[in-house]
Parts: sequence; structure tokens; C-alpha cells
Amino acid sequence: MKRHFLFSLLVLAFLKSFAQDHPGTLQVRHIDQAITLDGALEEAVWETADRITGFWQYFPSDSVRARQSTQVKILYDDENIYVGIYAVSAADNYVATSLQRDFSGASNDNVSVLFDTFSDGANAFLFGVTPYGVQREVLISEGGISRGFNPAWDMKWRAEVQRFDGYFTAEMIIPLTSMKFPEGERRWRFQAYRFDYQAQEHSAWARVPQNQLLSNLAFMGDLEFEEPLGKSRTPFAVIPYINTLGQQDGAAGTSDVSLKIGGDAKLSIGNGMNLDITANPDFSNVEVDAIFTNLTRFEVLLPERRQFFIDNSDLFNSYGSIYNDASPFFSRRIGLARDTAGNLIQNRIIGGARLSGKLDENWRLGFLSIQTDEDRPNEIPSNNNTMLALQRKVSARSNIGAFFINRETVGNYEFQSPEELYNRVYGIDYNLASKDNRWTGKFYVHQSLQPDDTKGNLSAQATVTYDDRFWNFTADIVSVDEGFQSDLGFIPRKDIIKYGMGGGRTFYPRSGIVNKHVLRLVSLTFWRPGLDYQRTDQLWRPEYTIEFRDQSNLRMRYFDQFIFLANDFNPTGKTGSPIPGNTGYDFNQLEATYTSNITSPFTYTLSTTQGQFFNGNYTSYGLTLGYRLQPYASFSIDTQYDRIRLPGDIPDADFWLLTPRAEVTFSRSVFWTTTIQYSNQRDNIGVNSRLQWRFAPLSDLFLVYNDNYFPNSWSPKFRSLNLKLTYWLNPKL
Repeated sequence: MKRHFLFSLLVLAFLKSFAQDHPGTLQVRHIDQAITLDGALEEAVWETADRITGFWQYFPSDSVRARQSTQVKILYDDENIYVGIYAVSAADNYVATSLQRDFSGASNDNVSVLFDTFSDGANAFLFGVTPYGVQREVLISEGGISRGFNPAWDMKWRAEVQRFDGYFTAEMIIPLTSMKFPEGERRWRFQAYRFDYQAQEHSAWARVPQNQLLSNLAFMGDLEFEEPLGKSRTPFAVIPYINTLGQQDGAAGTSDVSLKIGGDAKLSIGNGMNLDITANPDFSNVEVDAIFTNLTRFEVLLPERRQFFIDNSDLFNSYGSIYNDASPFFSRRIGLARDTAGNLIQNRIIGGARLSGKLDENWRLGFLSIQTDEDRPNEIPSNNNTMLALQRKVSARSNIGAFFINRETVGNYEFQSPEELYNRVYGIDYNLASKDNRWTGKFYVHQSLQPDDTKGNLSAQATVTYDDRFWNFTADIVSVDEGFQSDLGFIPRKDIIKYGMGGGRTFYPRSGIVNKHVLRLVSLTFWRPGLDYQRTDQLWRPEYTIEFRDQSNLRMRYFDQFIFLANDFNPTGKTGSPIPGNTGYDFNQLEATYTSNITSPFTYTLSTTQGQFFNGNYTSYGLTLGYRLQPYASFSIDTQYDRIRLPGDIPDADFWLLTPRAEVTFSRSVFWTTTIQYSNQRDNIGVNSRLQWRFAPLSDLFLVYNDNYFPNSWSPKFRSLNLKLTYWLNPKL
């Protein structure tokens, strides 16, 4: 009997160690009193509100309560959610990189709240505020994984903060129209977390293990509303713009001034759907893409920043490989095309519409149709770009989805061959996510169709990951046929079968300057079916990462690589003999990167790679320096040097990348950013300077200057000056 009792205790202890910690339920009162948004929490009604406290540490430990107390209260009326925050601080030296909206939560003191309004563990709305009253809003999808954290989303809401000796208080007013939710709902899932860099502490209401992200929706408590919520209604909004553009093409010796008018419209459809319409859109205010030195044979994926494509973007972009081996839809393809010389140029979008969101608690729908203009001088036809996606929730946090994509030419063009008239892709994906997020995975099969296409043209993946506090294991297999094609997708390589494995162990010292050690081994192997299953790539990569308690970190990686070049390869782009193809190459590299404490006003990152490169040698050095005059200004310079030495008459290379950047925030509504980018690999010096005045919620006046030069002669390539006004027209907040 005693043995059975002891055995039962051990089983219960084992199960408890693997159980999720549910922090409880926050009761939310319905009120009819007015709340003045001043950040002071002085209204008597705040004293009647239920509160959450007793946050759990996430960093440096995830097994003790937070040292600095954080309290969150929530009230609501028929129009708004009201959030009150009381945060104890060790001092008043808050970390704040700037006063500009949409700050980085990982480098600013802040408190954020997350609302999972459909309680599906997959999608949520995040609202955060710093001790200086700077706001950010984030759309969370795919359960809160890193690629499902989208800060480019914009929505109207307000916040104010007051700072005192030893603490700060904050108030948020979030319109119910800012979020979608089921009609008559009384319960949402909820999380609140805090970054407190003065105490070197991250904490959350619902306990989150360090192997997971704080934004992961597997770890949440509940909100219970006193009275059922009404209908979810996003007010009809029209967002017109007017843009005066002056541009000069130095290479062609031409210049012109133009006036552009267009805009977007947003309309609520039911309790969970949004209709977005765009006409003659203009994305000139979008931040310039970072340049990079690319020494691979493949295209590099860049993030989508255009607001029209952001809302519910996971409904369209999440299909395909987790590791970007083959993604059937990549929204950045729309609005870009290749000219007769193969250069990527802007292709005007005439207009389009997106319908996306929740049909009910289990079903989601996405539909997109966008028309691009013809450009006959560059032999670019007018195309209709359409995608239909349907997703069904299964089990606690998993889902299954199906999609259809069609890119089809509208009109007849003498320069277009028959096989280019259309491209269609359809498929089905199953996304696995266990309730506690220990098990995740992806299983999909996609097929593409072109005119007169009778081949298989398939893409498929099966991948599973197990991740707990100490151990992490991944197994992944991907197949992409040579004939698989998605004109609106991202497919860096085809005719492959890839098998990958990874495993790692995390160690948590109980004392000392180190917070954790992470050891990991990754193995990747590629075969080419079109070359009689020739092994073309193999990688063994052991990794060791040290994360220090001051939030600096050191990472070391060793690359043991084999690459079979089927064709000649010129990595430098210079005139001369390429690296010979139809040959296999074994080479090794060692990489080390140290990043300093990001909470210090002065930050730096040092990196180096040493080793071989195919049949030659490779050396790389990187240095990033940053300094903050918080919270008003930050300055940084990023430098990278890549040195390639190859045998015989294969050309060597010395590539330099230099990126100075200055950000000045004069207030919470006036921002100035200037970025200079020099790359001798691209033979370009680029300047982007943007002055932004947010004169009303989500309404801006932009002055954007772009300039590009040839470095050697300092002669101009292309320059432009944009003066753009955008105004969000809808009922007042």
C-alpha cells in the first residue's frame, strides 16, 4: 500500500511538472462612468475593478515570482475596453529607444496586454505602452510563433502614462471596434507581460517557460465580462492619400513630377470579417529595405511592410514550408516584376480587395484579388492575382487549411509565350500545435498548374518539433519538384528532396553571470532527383550559445559543408572564370557573434567568420555600434567586410557593407529617420530620409527623400522626393 501511495505521488509530481499553469480569471466590470485618459488611475471606479498581480518571472528565471510588482485592471463599457496599469520600478532610469510608435518590446521598458478574443489559441491582439506613453499594437497569428508576431498592423486606440518616484501608472482606452470577437461573448483568453530592464527582469501573468516566447498563446489566463459583449463592429473607414512625387533618373537623363491620388477603404462584415479595398495604392512611405551581402546561389526572403497586406496576413502567407523552402504565396511578389533585362522593377497596382477573418469560432476565410498594370516597354503584361484560403480549427490549437492561387494574364501580348498565360497552385496544409506548445509541426501537399502541364509538379513537407524547457528535437523532410512553380510564391530552389534533423539541450546555472547554456546540432541533406538523386548539399552545424544575466549573449557555430555544384558559380559577380561546376566541394567555417547588453545606452555587436569557401578561403568581420540619447534619439552604424580568395584566375573579392542610421523623435507625433547604405557588391550608395508627422490617429504627413549614387564616380543613379498626405476618415475614437 505504501509503495502504491509513493508511486502515485511520483506520478502526480511528474504530471504536474508537465502541466500548464493557469493563472486564473480576471473579472471585468461593466461601467457607465466616464474615465479621463490621463494615466493617473484617479477615478473612483478603478478602485472597484478586479486586478491581477503576482507576475511570474520569465527572465532570468521562469520558476519564481517577479521581484518588481505589476498590477493590471480592466473595465469596459459598450464602446471601449479600459486597461489600468500600476508598475513598481527600482528607479526612474527607464530604457526607451525612442518616442516613435511601434517600438521593439525586446529593447524598451513596457507593459503589454494580449486578447485572444475567439479563445482559439491561434490569433490575438496585443497592445503595449512604455513608461513614456509610446504605443504599439501587434497582430499575433500562428499561435504566437516569431513569424506570427506582426508589429506592422495599425489600429486606433489611445494611452497615457504618468511617472512617479518608484513606479509608473498607465491607462489605455481600446475601442471594441479595434478587435473582432463573437457576438454575446463573455469570456476571452488573456495575458499580460512586462519588460523591466532596470531590474533586468521579464515577467508575465500566466507563467511562460523560457523555451517559449512570451507572446505564445498557449500560456494565458481568462477574462470574464460582467455582461455579454455586443456585436463586433469595425467602423467603415476611408483612407485617402495624395502624393506629389518628383524623380530624376540619372542613368537615363530624365526627370518628371507627378501627382498621385488613391486610397484604401475598410468595411466590417459580420462579427469577424474585414473587407479591405485599395485603389491606385502608393507605398512610398514604407521604410527602405536593409541591403545585405549575398554570397549564396539563392534569393533571400524580405518581410512585407505594406499595410494593405498586413491584416490577417497569416491566412495567405502561412502556407508552405516552415523553413521557407517553398512558400506558394508571398505578397511582396505583387507590385514587382522583371523587365527585359531581368531586373526587378516596380509594377503598378491598379486596385484590389481582400476579404479576411473569422466566419465563426472554428472557420477562417481569406480571399484576395489584385490587378496589376501592363508595362509594354518592359514587356510586362497586366495580371490578375487571386488567392482563396479556407482554414478550420482542429483540436485545441491546431488547424487544417486549403488554398487556391491564380495568376492570370488579362489581355493579349505579342511578347508573352502561351505557357506564361497563367499559373495556378492549390494545396492543403495541416498545422500542428499542442495545447502546451511542446509539439508543433507542419504537413502539406501542393500542386502547380501551367498551360499544357501534365506533370506532377508537387511540393510537400512533413516536419515535427518537440520543445520543452530542457530538450528540443526536430525532424523535417521536404520535396519540391523541378516543375513546381508559383509566380506569387517564394521558392529559392527546386528539384530537391531535403532531410533535416536537429537536437539541443539547454542548461540553467543556479548562480553566476550566465543565465543559460544552449548546445545544439543541426544536420541538413539535399538530393537532386533530376540528377539521379545526386547528393548536392550536406551540412553539419554544431552550435553553442551562452546567454548572460545582463542580457548579452555569445553564439558560436561550426559549419561542416558539402556542396555539389551542378553548374558553374560566380559568387563575386566579377569578370573572370567561375568556380567550376559538376564538382563537389567540402569546406568548413567557424562563426562567432557577441552581442552586448541591449539595455545600455551604448551597444555593440561583434562577429567574425573564418574558414574555407568552396575551393578557396573566406574571412568575414562585422561590427555594429549603437548609441541612444533616450528617449529622443538613437544612432547606429553597421559595418561588414567579406573577403573571398579563390585559386587560379577565379576573381577574388573584398565586399564592404556600411549602414549608418539616425532616428530622432521630436515628440510622440514627429519622427525623423535617415539611413545611408553603401555596398560595393551592388555598386551603390543609397540615402533614405523620412520625416513623419502623425497629426491625427493613423493619419500622417510624410516627406521622403531617396537618393542613389555610383560609389566610384559619385554620379547620381536615381533620386526622388515624395510629399504624401494620408488621412484616416471614420467615426471619432
